Amino acid sequence: MHWRDFEKQAPELAAFGRERIDATGLVLVGTLRRDGLPRISPVEPLIVDDQLQLGMMHRSFKALDLLRDPRCLVQTTVRDREDLGGELKFRGLAAVIGDAGAIERYCQALFEKINWRPGGQFHLFALDIEEATFLRYLDNGDQVVKSWRPGGPVEERVRHWAGGGLSD
Repeated sequence: MHWRDFEKQAPELAAFGRERIDATGLVLVGTLRRDGLPRISPVEPLIVDDQLQLGMMHRSFKALDLLRDPRCLVQTTVRDREDLGGELKFRGLAAVIGDAGAIERYCQALFEKINWRPGGQFHLFALDIEEATFLRYLDNGDQVVKSWRPGGPVEERVRHWAGGGLSD
């Protein structure tokens, strides 16, 4: 599912995600290495053409991971350990963007955002969102969890801190 559909179906979560992406200019991307172990990498995301797009250096390990296995997790960053604003995690598939017009629109948006444009080859992916989960800790240690899947409602629950861990 594209970002625009996510915005229509889960507007509160999408607004939080867009705010975090715009504010920090960074997400963490979890991919699977060839040996099956996870790899976590920072990526500068953009929302272009109503898609969450991830540009990566040509032949970077994270890009090669996604070319081999498109399953990934994209997570907004927290600002510091005191940040109680929350985080948003997307699970989905990274789809290669090969259309020259779409690549140029990404390059233009990137230049407008950070005054830099890629020179030469790079990989560009759009995230096909299969699930989004928002997590936020409260002052008392409880955790607010909001989950969404395409076509469904946003479901919210609070996991309570029980001294030795969280419980539903």
